[in-house]
Amino acid sequence: MKVKKIAVFISGRGSNFKAIATEVNRGKINAVIDIVISDNPDAAGLRYAHEQEIEYAVFKKKKDQSRSEYFVEISEFLKRRKIDLIVLAGFMKVLSSNIIEEHRNRILNIHPALLPSFPGVHAQKQALEYGVKYSGCTVHFIDEGIDSGPIILQEVVQVFEDDTEDTLSARILEKEHTIYPNAVKLFCENRLIIEGRRVFIKQPQ
Repeated sequence: MKVKKIAVFISGRGSNFKAIATEVNRGKINAVIDIVISDNPDAAGLRYAHEQEIEYAVFKKKKDQSRSEYFVEISEFLKRRKIDLIVLAGFMKVLSSNIIEEHRNRILNIHPALLPSFPGVHAQKQALEYGVKYSGCTVHFIDEGIDSGPIILQEVVQVFEDDTEDTLSARILEKEHTIYPNAVKLFCENRLIIEGRRVFIKQPQ
């Protein structure tokens, strides 16, 4: 089976990037992290990439550059590297339609809620304000909507009465570090089948 080439997009600490890199290094994921891309030259995750000797590139959006033009530049860069999978790991820019179309069904994201509930920013705060008893996290394919692509994996986290946004976020993040590498593993083993909005997981051969 072909070893997949992954590009990880980060803007900050990159904790999910680290979780995925750990599983790649352990040989649990049939892939190599070929490049880390950031819009933030000071992202803490870039220091980890440097320590792990993973190549990285910073793409800062120019003042006269449209969002579409910005992502065309990144997409062309990825095509030259023959990237198989894009993994969004705390990347704070919304992708433009051109890069989504260019890499259709090859872009993964993780969201700290049980989609389709509480899409967008501050999902944990939304969950607490709504008064749900359970929240969690979702790995999904990216489409042109906000956190609206086909769902791959979800993990449930109980919401306690004394939870704050910080405590709930921390428990959800622990689950993220498990299910995101698992979803990447399934993709790299060609085990994800998309039919409409549903994602089916093939049994290993």
